[in-house]
Amino acid sequence: MRIQIKGAKLLLLLASSAIIAACGGQSSKRNEHEKPIITVTIEPQRYFVEAIAGDKFNVVSMVPKGANHETYDPIPQQLVSLGESKAYFRIGYIGFEQAWMDRLMKNTPHLQVFDTSKGVDLILNHEDTAHAHGDHEGHSHAVEPHIWSSATNALIIAQNTYKALCAIDKANESYYLVRYDSLRKHIEHTDSIICRELTHSTGSKSFMIYHPALSYFARDYGLHQIAIEEGGKEPSPAHLKKLVDACKSEKVKVIFIQPEFDERNAETISKQTGAKIISINPLNYDWDTEMLHVTKALITQ
Repeated sequence: MRIQIKGAKLLLLLASSAIIAACGGQSSKRNEHEKPIITVTIEPQRYFVEAIAGDKFNVVSMVPKGANHETYDPIPQQLVSLGESKAYFRIGYIGFEQAWMDRLMKNTPHLQVFDTSKGVDLILNHEDTAHAHGDHEGHSHAVEPHIWSSATNALIIAQNTYKALCAIDKANESYYLVRYDSLRKHIEHTDSIICRELTHSTGSKSFMIYHPALSYFARDYGLHQIAIEEGGKEPSPAHLKKLVDACKSEKVKVIFIQPEFDERNAETISKQTGAKIISINPLNYDWDTEMLHVTKALITQ
């Protein structure tokens, strides 16, 4: 969902951030010896960056815990923090970046920007459509953006993060390499657990979810994701009936819901099919914990 932001609103935010920066001048001087800042878009990214950056940087997320990355608007203090950042690591294609990145970068031209989605085998539109390889040109409106919900993609994100950190702080390259290797092994271990558990599971290979945030997870592990959303909107009564029928025919036992979306349609389907509603948070900072939580839900159906 591409969010249209009015120019006047942006100017107001930027003006507010300038006032805050001016008022906080003395505080900035007191904190001038603090660690440099790296800004990322979402919490799972912060997990990857902090794992590699260690104590060399402070890492802050533009989309805070509990906020919807499709519709979130930054507050003035975040614009101040962005202006003080050494670099911005974007996740790739989510709504916040589509709406705000160009505007944010124009007002912080000094900021180095790194795309951590580079090299990811992207899904276009839905989980069963053709793929494209890490190319923003002409495809951003059609890309499934939740690339971090995949161990395969997490390895690519981690590698891109490591390269970006080395680019902005070459003096500590060996430090980042050690921590990157540790993170890579941890991601691979998490992947091996998920593969083992899902391979031995006798449950349904299909699951339902309100917002299709597990497209890459489903692709990696041979599962079928059925989204309740219809074109990013609430399903029509006719579509809701089709979902109930699909849930029954594919023996779906799990319906995932996310905190930032309404769960009434999921409850309706659950009542008619007996499928269990399970809450997940794809924007959880603890990436590995969340991946294993989703896996456990699928194998204990």
